[in-house]
Amino acid sequence: MTVPLNDPAWLECMYNNRALVPEHMDYLQRWAQDSAQVRARVPCVLDVAYGAGVGEALDVFPPAQAARTPAPVLVFIHGGYWRSLDKSDHSFIAPPFTQAGFCVVVVNYALCPGTPEAPVAIPHIVRQMEKALAWVAHHIAAHGGDARRITVAGHSAGGHLAAMLLTSVWPLIGAGLPDGLVRNALSISGLHDLEPIMYTPMYQSVLHLTDQQVLQFSPARLPAPEQGVLFCAVGGDESPEFVRQNHLMQAAWGSHFVPRSQMLPGLHHFSIVDALARPGHDLHHMAQNLLRA
Repeated sequence: MTVPLNDPAWLECMYNNRALVPEHMDYLQRWAQDSAQVRARVPCVLDVAYGAGVGEALDVFPPAQAARTPAPVLVFIHGGYWRSLDKSDHSFIAPPFTQAGFCVVVVNYALCPGTPEAPVAIPHIVRQMEKALAWVAHHIAAHGGDARRITVAGHSAGGHLAAMLLTSVWPLIGAGLPDGLVRNALSISGLHDLEPIMYTPMYQSVLHLTDQQVLQFSPARLPAPEQGVLFCAVGGDESPEFVRQNHLMQAAWGSHFVPRSQMLPGLHHFSIVDALARPGHDLHHMAQNLLRA
């Protein structure tokens, strides 16, 4: 398919998920309310600094029951086109996984465009996510997690970041960080080629993407990692562009590294996040399968 990059109205129709799902505010408000209840009743360690910069904090939700061996770790990265939302909106994702014996970390990052004094762009956020994962590698054992079994899941912009983390060269990022620090990743409704976003006015006006950034920070344009597995999932009711973006990774990296690239019927860009936190749903099973691998 040839994407009409010279048609901004078409691009905004394809990528404006809030317009495509008129009831999106109902989802966002419920997520925030449910997440506040989770933080009030579930053991957790909140607002842990993984760096000194803006947005560099994370929340840790230990396994519900202590185990003899450290638990696999799920790191979740929220969406919002790199410009909105917050980790506090997504605490509701943790309990179904902690009750199943996993450790969950929900991370924040600085939002684009930042300020004139401290601008924020996608490369900056990628570096922040690498810092967050380095913190997890060094400190998650104190919370019952196994630093050797880290899976990253992300939604939308978070899916892009999750896929990018599979390509990171960890020994060059920090002393003592192993190759393959991120064992597996799950990109949910992920954005894997940034070029259409660069031509979508409502996002480019905030993100300020450059041609070079598109080449360096589009997972579908990068070589497959030497190790690791990526699962990709998209809702069957999402726009044709999000469906295309979902399939790009398997085409780019091959079925060895991307063995599952799935369209889940009956889900749109917001209901698919609920599915991740719903035991018994195929998307929840996909995440657990990666965690147990």
